[in-house]
Amino acid sequence: MPRKRSVRPVPADPQGMPVRRVRKAYEQVNDQLRELIVSGELAPGERLPNEAVLAREFGVSRATVREALRILTAQNLIRTTKGAGGGSYVTLPTVDHISEFLRGNLNLLSESDHVTLEEFLELRELIEVPAARLAAERASASDVERLRETIPEQPLRMTTQEQFSFNKGFHTVIVEACGNTLLYIATQPVFTVLQTHLARSTLGRSFHSSINEHHRAILAAIAAGDADAAAGEMHAHLEYLRPAYERAWRHAVSMRERA
Repeated sequence: MPRKRSVRPVPADPQGMPVRRVRKAYEQVNDQLRELIVSGELAPGERLPNEAVLAREFGVSRATVREALRILTAQNLIRTTKGAGGGSYVTLPTVDHISEFLRGNLNLLSESDHVTLEEFLELRELIEVPAARLAAERASASDVERLRETIPEQPLRMTTQEQFSFNKGFHTVIVEACGNTLLYIATQPVFTVLQTHLARSTLGRSFHSSINEHHRAILAAIAAGDADAAAGEMHAHLEYLRPAYERAWRHAVSMRERA
């Protein structure tokens, strides 16, 4: 008689199988509505059907639809109003919305020590030195004038908050002069988080005077269209700021440890 071939048992949990996770119902509803909004099939300002209608069309419960709408709201893809004309309306996140969302998360990461000061400063240099170069190549006469307006004539007569506002404005205009929306979105959260830490520390009057002198040097290079000089001045400016940021960061860590 022929010998029977032994059959290996199939493992209960085979490794390496191309298994795709089954998405939850509310995630699938969210995905489909998000696609309709992003593709333009649901236009900005258009009112979505109510929960009962959406539940019936998707074949899910109203609770599932409600969770999907909650996520869309968090993503700034819809807004919900109450009252006689209430409902969920399609909206699209603005540049400032996206930037603010990133800022909040970056700030949380910095507070929890998941992102170090060195990473912030490295990123800022990687972004702003090339940005200064681009601004020198692309800035219009209007951009140069806006830059000039962000450098106060008598900074020492200003409050600290006013001085920081002018400083941030200077760097923001440089990025705007590059004409790249994604660059703007990337830089604004970094500016805000670093400036918040810096504002909490004690800085002398000479610090703000030096900042304005640096800004004038960068402005002069951009106005002259000298890309190499603009990049070099920006690099020197950021290096000058480094010790101040380090002191401010240590101060912030010390305050958290005391709390």
